This record gives sequence, structure tokens and C-alpha cells, in this order.
Amino acid sequence: MTDGLPPPKQSSLAPSSRATHYTAMTSTRLRLPSFTVQVFLGMAAGLLLGFWARALGEASAPAEGLRIVGETFVQLLRALVVPLVFTAIVASIAALRDLGNAARLVASTLLWFAVTALIAVAIGLTLGTLMQPGARAAVDAAAAIRPATTGSWLDFLRGLVPSNMLGLAASTKLEGGVATTSLSFNVLQIIVVAIALGIAAVRVGAAGEPFLAFNAAALAIFRRVLRWVVRLTPIGTAGLLGHAVVQYGWQSLSALGAFAGAVYLGLGLVLFVVYPVLLRVNGLSVSGFFAAAWPAIQLGFVSRSSIATLPVTEAAAERIGVPREFAAFAVPFAATTKMDGCAAIYPAVAALFVAQYYGLPLHASDYLLVMLVSVVGSAATAGLTGALVMLTLTLSTLGLPLEGAGLLLAIDPIIDMGRTAVNVAGQVLVPTIVAKRQRLIAGIAAADPDAVPAAA
Repeated sequence: MTDGLPPPKQSSLAPSSRATHYTAMTSTRLRLPSFTVQVFLGMAAGLLLGFWARALGEASAPAEGLRIVGETFVQLLRALVVPLVFTAIVASIAALRDLGNAARLVASTLLWFAVTALIAVAIGLTLGTLMQPGARAAVDAAAAIRPATTGSWLDFLRGLVPSNMLGLAASTKLEGGVATTSLSFNVLQIIVVAIALGIAAVRVGAAGEPFLAFNAAALAIFRRVLRWVVRLTPIGTAGLLGHAVVQYGWQSLSALGAFAGAVYLGLGLVLFVVYPVLLRVNGLSVSGFFAAAWPAIQLGFVSRSSIATLPVTEAAAERIGVPREFAAFAVPFAATTKMDGCAAIYPAVAALFVAQYYGLPLHASDYLLVMLVSVVGSAATAGLTGALVMLTLTLSTLGLPLEGAGLLLAIDPIIDMGRTAVNVAGQVLVPTIVAKRQRLIAGIAAADPDAVPAAA
């Protein structure tokens, strides 16, 4: 019976043809924008939601939701850092044994670390001298406080010695009579442990093959999990950027506008002028580089953490064409010691700001000291986190008051977004240039705009 309804219209297509037609229609309807577009949409949504939540108040449900979404995404990425770095470094050691130029790759990587840092700090010193941010600051002198954590040239040696096999550390805080314990990890120590175990596994010969095979399988599994997490980047970006707007806003920029402008101008020159010039000089495609690296740069900007962005940064280098065995070593190492934003531009401008604010003259020898600290100082602070450590190292080397660092804390989170983005870009750039110069890649392949920037 049809209950008065007309009989269903029969399709003129055969069953197999109908299935193919349906699949084609469904795939067309469900086609999503490219991954890069998704991330941009996430950033736009984060800004809108952030301003809305800020109007409602920091204690509002939307503000809390943005915070939870952003923190959860970063926690997922950080949870993968230790196993990914460890297994990738061990696998890279096993793969590099077949390369006759492994030592040359490492030496070339360190050389380009120094070259790009030298250019970045020169730009920072030039802008700090010309723009005079310290002389134009309206910040209250009462904000000058001595930071609790300062940089030291001994930190690098201390950071090289692992406290345990996993490079983990626990700290306990007592607040309101409640004790909370948190775990943290030192990527530099993880790299040291992984290199030692990787070399040992290679040297023992056949006895180490089962370990290397297990490590390769674990690496493939963790990379698959990473791919799932990276797909959440647009959502995580919205939460992180929205939370930043809620928490910091932009009103604190007024007193330190000249300083913020000098830092961001320097960051922009390095990212959009210096890096493209270096790419072109080495015969690499600028557009191809940014197409592959941009998701990692975006994530670094909103997450403010090179370590949290590390898995995506390494995937971006591999997507460009850097061999996996080299990228697995160079990118994690760069994430701890290659920081053109935090260790070059920022401390240069900030040191001049402090000197100008207190009316202390700096001579040519002081400028040379800043350049020296910026080139090798990031290694000295590799076991610690934050540009504040690098800044205090620079100030103490120049004999400037460490309390001056406290003048800049009000806008540090806003500055940190740009610093980290440049850090991440440099951490992709150097392995790419080294791989090209060592003829490991012919050039940068055109990036697929729909591809998720993570290894399958």
C-alpha cells in the first residue's frame, strides 16, 4: 500500500552507479576548508569570543570555557613531547649511522643557529638605538622588581646532566594549606638521554636491534596520535587566543607602547624579511616554506610555547622535505637552543630599554657583549624556560640592574606571542637551509593546502 502517496521514483542509475553518485555528492557536501583556513577561522573565532567573554568578566562561563579549551589542547601536545622527542631522537641516531655526513650536519646546524641569531640581535640593537623605547616609557618606577629566576652561565652545564632517565622533575606548592604537586620535563635532558641510548643501541649491534625495532614502532604510534591531536588545532587556537584576550587585553600596552612597537617591528623584519632573503639565497621557495610552516608558526603564536608546538614544528620541517632522521634531531635541539625571538631580538631591545630608562650609557663594547650573549646565551638558558631568564642573563652580563626586567612584565604575555612565533619559524628554517645546502633536498615541494601538518 502507498496510503495515497505516489510510488517512489525509480532511479535510472544502476546500483553501483547510484552508490558512486551518492559518495561523490556526500564528499562534495562535506568538504572542509583547508587546514590553514581552519586555523585562521579559529583565530578569528577566538578573538570574537575573547572580546565577548572579556566584556562579561574573567569569572564568566565563556571566559572559563576558553581557558579550559586552550589549556586542554596545550596539555595534549605537551603529553606527546616526551615520548615523541625520545623515540624520534633514538630513531634519528639509528638512521644517521648510515649517513656519512652526520657530523657535518650537526656542525652546519650550529653554524646557522649562530648566523641567524647574529642577524636578529643586530636588528634588535639597531631598533633599540633608533627608537629609544626606554626614554619614551611611561611605566611607573615602582614596577621595577628583581625576578625570582635569573639566568646563569652555569645553567647550560646543569641542564645537560639528566636528573633521571626521563628528564622529569616534580615540584610541590603549598597554597591555602593545600599542597599541589606538578610534573615538568627538561627537553634538553631528554635529548641527552635519547642520544646516549641511541648510540649505545647502535654500538651493541644485533643485541640492540629489538630495542630499535620497538622504538620505531612506538614512534609510528605516537606520530599517529599526534596527527589526531593536530586536527584539533583550530579549536585549540580559538581557546588559546580567546583566553589571551580575556586575561591580558591590550590596555597595558599604553605605557610601554614604544618598547612593544620596537620588539614587534624587529620580529616582523626577521620573520618577513630576513628569513625570506635567506631562503632565496639558498635557492628555496619562500611561499612553499611559509605554506608548510605557517600552521606551526600560528600555533606558536597562540600557545606561547616552543615546546608545546614542537611536534607540529617537526612535522612542518618534514612536510617541507627535510629528511625525518635529520628533522628528528635538529628540530627538538632547536626548540631548546634556537630562539631568535626570545634570545636575540627581545633581550637586545629590552637591555637598551633598561639602560635608557635608568639613564645608563652603553658603549660599543656593551653592544658586542649583547651580541655575544644572544648568540651563545640561548644554550646557557636551554634548561630553563621563558625569555625573562635570557633577559636577566643579558642584564647581569652588562652590569645593568636586574630590577629593570620587572618594568616589562606587564606586557610580557603579549610580547611573548610574537617572540614564540619567530622562534618556531627559525626552528623550521635552519634545518631546511642545512638540508638544502647538504643536498638532502632539492627544494621545497608545493604544500597541499588540505593536508594536516603532521606525519601520518
